[in-house]
Amino acid sequence: MTAESRYLRPPWGARVIGNRMAKLFARSVLSTLSVRGRKSGQWRKVPVAVLEHEGERYLIAPRGQTEWSRNLRAAGSGRLTRKGRVEEFDAVEVPVAERPPLIEDYLSQFGKFPTVSETFRELPEPADHPTFRIVRHSA
Repeated sequence: MTAESRYLRPPWGARVIGNRMAKLFARSVLSTLSVRGRKSGQWRKVPVAVLEHEGERYLIAPRGQTEWSRNLRAAGSGRLTRKGRVEEFDAVEVPVAERPPLIEDYLSQFGKFPTVSETFRELPEPADHPTFRIVRHSA
């Protein structure tokens, strides 16, 4: 399998129940990412944890080449909503060589959440985890 296709589909419970429960119990951590679909152009939403690392913010896809990561790569921008505040941003993909310290910090901050550490054990290579730096939207 190539890095481009590495993806761990979440189990049924995580897909159907987990994302809904995460919105309720992890409000202090999670934001909602909205990004336009690369084929449909329709806005897609997914809960994400935003990593703060050395004064920058990042989005990391723990499950690999997710739909949201592929859409964000294609669109180059998106929206983050947290506590009713909407922020438009541009996304810059982080080169694979720069991902290990980000992934380490992500695991230290979010590894306690269900399935996060497990997904990084199953997909241990940094290339398996699309990573984007969040930058101010250039109107």
